[in-house]
Order: sequence, then C-alpha cells, then structure tokens
Amino acid sequence: MKYDVIIIGSGLGGLECAHILSRQGMSVLVLEREVQPGGCMQSYPRRSASAPAGTKSLWYDTGLHYVGGLAEGQALHEKFKQLNLLNLPWQRMDADGFNRVFIEGRNYHIAEGFDHFIDTLAADFPEERQGLRAYADILKKSLNVHDMENAAPLIEEGAWNFLNRTFSNPLLIDVISGTAQNMELRKESLPLFVFAHANASYIESSWRLRGDGNQLVHSLVNDIRQYGGEVLCRSEVEELIERDGQVVAARCTNGETYEGRFFISNAHPAITLDLVKQSQLIKPIFRRRMTSSKNTCGFLTVSLRLRPESLPYANYNQFVYRDRDVWEINRPDSPYIINGLMISYRTPEQGTFAEQIDLLTPVQWQLFEPWTNTTIGKRGQDYKDLKKRLANECIELAEHCMPGLSHMVDECYVSTPLTYRDYTLTPKGSAYGIRKDYHTPMFNIIPPVTTIPNLLLTGQNLIMHGIEGVTQTAFLTSSTLMKKWQGLQ
Repeated sequence: MKYDVIIIGSGLGGLECAHILSRQGMSVLVLEREVQPGGCMQSYPRRSASAPAGTKSLWYDTGLHYVGGLAEGQALHEKFKQLNLLNLPWQRMDADGFNRVFIEGRNYHIAEGFDHFIDTLAADFPEERQGLRAYADILKKSLNVHDMENAAPLIEEGAWNFLNRTFSNPLLIDVISGTAQNMELRKESLPLFVFAHANASYIESSWRLRGDGNQLVHSLVNDIRQYGGEVLCRSEVEELIERDGQVVAARCTNGETYEGRFFISNAHPAITLDLVKQSQLIKPIFRRRMTSSKNTCGFLTVSLRLRPESLPYANYNQFVYRDRDVWEINRPDSPYIINGLMISYRTPEQGTFAEQIDLLTPVQWQLFEPWTNTTIGKRGQDYKDLKKRLANECIELAEHCMPGLSHMVDECYVSTPLTYRDYTLTPKGSAYGIRKDYHTPMFNIIPPVTTIPNLLLTGQNLIMHGIEGVTQTAFLTSSTLMKKWQGLQ
C-alpha cells in the first residue's frame, strides 16, 4: 500500500498533523520508534515499592504540566476544538495566581487575564503600572502575529533588553521572568517574541488536565485510527529513500519499508537530514547549518509520590528561587547546582490532597557529559549518586516555600537530559529545540518546507516550542501539505 502521508515520530506535532490530515480523508501512517506514542506528551506508570500488593500504580507525566489559552476566543481554543481535545477533563487554574513566584521570602502572584495581571503586579510595584501595560500589549501582540514578517520587530529585539528598557525595578523583572521555565533564559540571545509568546497564552487562561497526559495522546491516536490512519510503534525509521527528487519510502530498522506520496518529519531537523542518506536536492550548507545549530538546555524532572494526606493540593504552579536574578540560575559560582525550580501539582482525581508533584528545573548538558555514551539503566553508580544529589537539592529548595516536604515523600523518580535524549532522540536532551537568537533572527526560523518537494517538517524546532507553539506549527505544516496535495489533483 502507498500512503498519502507518512509521518516520522509520534510527538505532539506528529500526532496533530496526522489528526488534521486523516480527518481530511488522506491515508496517513505514523511511524514511532518507541513502545508507545506521544513523545514528551506520554506518561509512564510506577507503583510504590513499599506499597502492599494490589496498590494502584500512579502515572507520571513527562512533558504535559499545564496549558494556556483554552477558553473560547483564546490562542488554543479553536485548534484544540478541531483536534477534539476540548472534551478532555481540563481544570482551570487559580485566576488570582495560577503561577506564583517565591523570591526573597515572599510570593508574587501572576494572575489570569491581562488587566488582572497588570493590577495584581501593580499592587506590589505601583510605580511600574505603565511598564506593565506596555508589556501586556507586547504579550497580546505576540499572540496575534500570524506570519514571520509581522513578527520581525519582536524577533529582532532581545527579551532581556526589552525588560530592562521597560521596567526600572530589577525585582519585577525577576518576578515576570520567574515563571519562564518553559523556555531557556539567555540574556545574550533570547528573542522578545519567544519570551512573550511563550508566556502570553497562559495569562489568557491556564489549565491542568485531571489525570495523566496519556489522555491527550490516546484521544489523538484514537481519532486518527477512526479516520482510517495508522500509528505503528516499534517502527524506527533508519532511512528516507529519495528517488528522482522525491522521497518515495521510509525504511525501518525492523526491515519494513513503507511507500508514501508525502512525508512529514517530527524529528529534529538534523536527525531528519541524517535519514536522507543521499540527496541531490539538500545542499551541504543546509546540512551543516542544521547539524551546527545550537540547541537549548535540557530539563531535570524530579517526580515525587507523596504520603497520603500529607500535602494539600494547590491549584497553581509554584516557582521558587534561592536568590535574585532568575536569568542566571545555572551560574558556576553557586555552591548549589539547583538554584531555581518549578513545582507542578498533579490534579487529584478525588479528595483535596496531592498524590504527586513534579519538581522541574533547566540544567546544563555539561553536567552529564561523562555519561554521553551510555544508555538507560547502564550509567553506573556515579550517575545514580548525581541524580540523588540533584533530587535532594530540588527538595531542599522546594522546602523554602513548602516546609517539611522531605518528610512527605514516599517515592522519588528522576529524569535527566540523558533520559529525554535516549527516549526522544533530541540532541543533548534539549527541552525547547533549536536555540533562537535575536541577533540572527531568520537563521533560526525554519520553514516547514524543504528542498525536497514532498518532505516537510513540523515540531518545536521550526518556529516556536511548547504546546501552543507546536500546535500552531502543526496546523501550518498541514495546511502547506494540503496546498501541495491540491496542486496534484
């Protein structure tokens, strides 16, 4: 059988493209190397080793912690409606402070709604109301940009420069930036567009999923199959076969070969180009550009199973920092490795106490370089000791605003950038894809089309990362392919 579309990788962008295109009546095949679909949207089960027989396993999320802009008329509402994802059990977070930033012994609230956001922070920083209004205008503008030409003024300005030009109080800059662990904070490179766009939809409205992130994955996969598409796991693509200027087939490591008319890769562009072993159309300079592109840092995730009724559930995210200047939490002069983190509560399925929380923080790849050539489960005792140290530092830091947390922990599971690298093939476990730099704005904006006419790209590396950014990109990739498809009819 020759498929209309073959998609490499079942991360969020790949599944969304498959959903959109199969709904349009195309025959779609998704090829996934792992044992279950979802990429960083999937969840994994763990049962407490000390629990009695029959105790249920808990599911831990790898990448889905909260989503912004799901209310009607907001950034993700219409897209999630088309993807049939609005029917999932979404729970709206605390409008008076869905994010809370703990710095120097007190919490600052990030409120829902742009006016409420301004008023809440202006109560603590009254002299900064005008700057807050200007910042809110930039947030709204970032959501309404639908092409890169109009986004240029925001892409070509540095976020750090804008914040210091707009606000006079360094503490307010820390508070506003303190929720930005959904991006890599780099003073010397981060574009204003990335900073604003990654924050804006959450201020529109923020939501958690009641239950595990697999619900989102299963919803997409079930719909794809109902529309006639296929999702095959344990099917790692080792080569995209090009013939006469077109990709004609995907060959997998299990010996299977699948023919298609169009191909979409949800993998990192450098990995995608490695799959096209021989091509007359992909120029060497473009290959070098993709392989030499800098990638953002990875993430450390400490997932905690809590003792029963030990910690009341909080309907917000907590961010906590040891010191000021949240843009430098990985500074080498600190006696600690962990200087800032996000605390994410899993919404309890019943009752008012949390069963699970995640502690998340960006970490540098250099910390894990001694284990670059190892695989999961075979990294040795030194690696286990490092993970234990990092987990302890995260818990100790969380106790600055959550006293006694260490005594509430029943089980602890730690994932490092090495974990994410080995499961998702993301270079160095990068959390946000290719690094964007406002000094070279168009160099890091990657279009969904390639020089091979029937090979397209999608995912967080192209334009924007995060659930909202990946979803917008999936719709862009799909509409681009459909135009090509209609041109062939």
